Amino acid sequence: MLELHHLKESRSRRISWLLEELGLDYQVIIYERDPKTRFAPPELKAIHPLGKAPVLKDGELVLIESGAIIEYLIQRYGNGALVPAAGTTAYYQYLQWMHYAEGSAMLPILLRLYVGKLGEAGAPLHPRIHSELANHLGYMEQSLEGKNWFCGDEITGADIQLSFVAQIAVRTGGKDMYPNLARFVAALEARPAYQRAVARYGE
Repeated sequence: MLELHHLKESRSRRISWLLEELGLDYQVIIYERDPKTRFAPPELKAIHPLGKAPVLKDGELVLIESGAIIEYLIQRYGNGALVPAAGTTAYYQYLQWMHYAEGSAMLPILLRLYVGKLGEAGAPLHPRIHSELANHLGYMEQSLEGKNWFCGDEITGADIQLSFVAQIAVRTGGKDMYPNLARFVAALEARPAYQRAVARYGE
């Protein structure tokens, strides 16, 4: 059975949602963060030395990085679902969005989180962080104009990978500012597979 190792307050929801979309049999093992350091417990580091989540175990194979896990599951178990046909323009857009989610879009979100903890000491960085957030979220908003999903009218793994960024944007005050992202989030959260993942393991 597939094992999804999940650290609370991490980005594992994308993987449990994908597992539900693919109708796979899986188990989620949940870990608590250290209340002082906020780091992973030793038990998660025993699965993978970085102590990061999500971690997927499939037999002897242990994978980290959400994008790699999503691509693996779709290639291994998807039977052509959730990915555009290879060699098409949509496929190359799919690859771009798969890498973009963590490679570019998450950086200003994380900077806002960490710099926000510095109080006044972080104030000089706020204008740059806010401008980068507006730049990336504006790009995502524009890319959804006239489309249901990022690669067209059919959901793909790229939408699953981008879901966390979109949800953060909408839930931190961007619902009115980014109506296409808000529509995207509402659509993904209405999917039965997403709702099953939430019902099984919570938000």
